[in-house]
Amino acid sequence: MTGEVAFNLMAAAGGLAALEPPNIITLLNHYAPPSKVIEFLHHFENPIFSGIAIFLLVFVARQATRRPQLVPGKLQNLVEMAVEALDNFVTGVIGPRGRRFTPFIGTLFLYILTMNIMGLVPGMKAPTSSFNTTVALALTVFLYVQFTGIRTNGILGYLDHLAGSPRPKGVAGFLIALVSVPFNVTLHVIEELAKPLSLSVRLFGNIFGEDVLIGQMLILGIAALSFINSPVGLPLQFPFYLLALLLGSIQALVFSLLSTIYIFLMLPHEEEGHH
Repeated sequence: MTGEVAFNLMAAAGGLAALEPPNIITLLNHYAPPSKVIEFLHHFENPIFSGIAIFLLVFVARQATRRPQLVPGKLQNLVEMAVEALDNFVTGVIGPRGRRFTPFIGTLFLYILTMNIMGLVPGMKAPTSSFNTTVALALTVFLYVQFTGIRTNGILGYLDHLAGSPRPKGVAGFLIALVSVPFNVTLHVIEELAKPLSLSVRLFGNIFGEDVLIGQMLILGIAALSFINSPVGLPLQFPFYLLALLLGSIQALVFSLLSTIYIFLMLPHEEEGHH
């Protein structure tokens, strides 16, 4: 992709998409002859790139576990190290009982990390720079947390958690609980609903901001050599790739850490003897 193509495309595009570096689907939509296939790809480009991330993860996992060896090769060793690190991460927050949540949290982390990094590959796009993608991820966490709360505590225990686990003693305690329970339920419901919003906005804002920064540096690099009609620009965006890689990894970690904490808060407190 030449700098001239990138500049023309970003100048012609409208809305927020004009701020991001163009991807292969956007280029096809802008320069290829109109067709239903390209229109379909452009309309669903975020799910498509999300699917590519899933394919990459499945492919790596398949290759690493297809022929497991007692003395692991490089890929198997790398995957085993990643699994062990993620397991230690989850159990470090929740404790030994949190091991059953490692598959969910680990998959979530690797999936988000892969999507974040995809935006640094020329022609690709980070699906997490779309609010729709981050909302879908946050809603998945929200539903999983509520399911965990109901499955672990039972429906009565789950409702007791929402009510603030009142244990009134005497008439005065009962009257206080009578007033505080509706208030606690309202606060807990608002808190639970605010969690996916917080997760989605944080991830979207950071990844979209990185893409905008790289996209604008790309435009500045092209503009810097426009006086000589150069087909390419100065690579001003390259120094920011390392920053984007670091922030993308941190955001995947933060998303996973908060999800782990939300699960932990849903677990029965009487089982916390390991703390």
